[in-house]
Amino acid sequence: MTDWTSGYVAGIDYTFDFHQQLTPALLAFGAMRQGHRHGLDRPGATYCELGCGQGFSANLLAAANPQIEFHAMDFSPAHIAGAAELAQEAGLDNMHFHERCFEDFGETPGLPESFDIIALHGVFSWVSEENRDHITRFISQRLRPGGLVYVSCNALPGWAAAMPLRRILASRAEQGSGPLTGRISDAMGFARELEKAGAGYFGHNPGAGQRLKHMEAMPENYLAHEYFNKDWTPFFFEDLAGSLAQAKLSFLGSVHPLDNVDSVRFTPQQQALLDAEPDPDRREGLRDVLLNEHFRTDIFVKGKLAHTPRGEIGAWFATPFALTRTYSGGALKFHHRGKDLPLEQAQYAPVLKALAQGPATLRSLLDQGVFGAMDWGSIALMLTVLAGTGIITPCLPLEGLAERAAACRAFNQAVCKRAEDSEALRFLASPVTGGGVELDRFEQLFLLARSEGLETPADWAALAWRILAPQGQRLQHEGRVLETEEENLALLRARAGNFAARRLPLLESLGVTLPDSSAALQDSGEAQAQGAAA
Repeated sequence: MTDWTSGYVAGIDYTFDFHQQLTPALLAFGAMRQGHRHGLDRPGATYCELGCGQGFSANLLAAANPQIEFHAMDFSPAHIAGAAELAQEAGLDNMHFHERCFEDFGETPGLPESFDIIALHGVFSWVSEENRDHITRFISQRLRPGGLVYVSCNALPGWAAAMPLRRILASRAEQGSGPLTGRISDAMGFARELEKAGAGYFGHNPGAGQRLKHMEAMPENYLAHEYFNKDWTPFFFEDLAGSLAQAKLSFLGSVHPLDNVDSVRFTPQQQALLDAEPDPDRREGLRDVLLNEHFRTDIFVKGKLAHTPRGEIGAWFATPFALTRTYSGGALKFHHRGKDLPLEQAQYAPVLKALAQGPATLRSLLDQGVFGAMDWGSIALMLTVLAGTGIITPCLPLEGLAERAAACRAFNQAVCKRAEDSEALRFLASPVTGGGVELDRFEQLFLLARSEGLETPADWAALAWRILAPQGQRLQHEGRVLETEEENLALLRARAGNFAARRLPLLESLGVTLPDSSAALQDSGEAQAQGAAA
């Protein structure tokens, strides 16, 4: 019988994470900042995710971007069945899931002739060379000229020291029998025994022991897919770029804004070494050596359409930004890759205070005078740092907000209803950013209570407890499980009060609401319209 898994882990379902890097607005911002006219704002845009896992990212993005037609594939019937079920519950007419393998996905009936975005998060490192060839062939045939490919993968040299550890774990698990979860536990214990026995590998590579300790706290379903597949390949960048060049792709930049700014990544001496390398792919590989890079999040393009200098500034001016964290006006510290980033409070505070009133385009912020006497280069760098450190995010234009808000409300309702039974889904959709916002199970239950007409945080806490108590769920506080109803309710009330005071206003500004709270969304949309008009 043919092994339909091709050596990929199939006995344990993958996690339900949402990967922000897949967000179309972030990919568009990354392309724009690298000088590419992406055209993703045109009507009828199409998006394809290869190896979508549980499909949660695809479903969320389809809800937050109903103007885009989404297709997503995975070889696991269980993953696709669950993903399609959530899409149906949320009424996502623009989401299409396909249970296919990479080899025959291009033959799927009903696929668009071409896609504007093809995305694969982590997939390239966990499939065989044969499947990588199938992926490259699909991209070559289905990506439109000027289209973008997002691909992330494990990278060298950052993974070099850990490669023997992964081999030890996978080999030990392969020798065993029974369920994979038990074999993973046995393999982890065996590696720990080697370390305790003074194995020279661990002695000369202290990072391997640290990684093993970190792995022990990870969920088994994540470990299974991350470390225990038959195929597991970290890449030198030149090899990755060479493989994708077969599909006529060229490297555009990282989806992470700060990874494209050498001035905040490297010392003058390191920058001199980079400047001396004329070949762009070798220079990018040299960056990985200087950073000891272990994971890349790259955007490739099939034919770059360069902006004129004036056109690029115009694209910047039209880009809306939204605040993603509550800002009270104090001083903030910014870090990237362990380095402090120099930003003056006098420069960033007016920008964040303006965005606290609602999303606004760069042109609107300029008209408000929030940048003072800063020159254009300093403005672009500051916005890149703010976006790269997660304080703000590029988002979608005001046009189409009502349609996006309706789709997000339906999706968020479906997710929050599932929070009554599970904590697996931890993100809701934002019609403002076109991406996801993380909320834990308690916060989702508070939103659900509010949508059902309960007005006070105490009422929200009471509803959450009525759901949790019959399931035997208890809260923890300062390392102790709370046993009594009074203790659990008291902590839930405190969390609900903090949620109402700190998180809820930000969620409303991002349009993260449920169906019965549409009035708050309408107020948010009117405020955004006034800000954009200003």
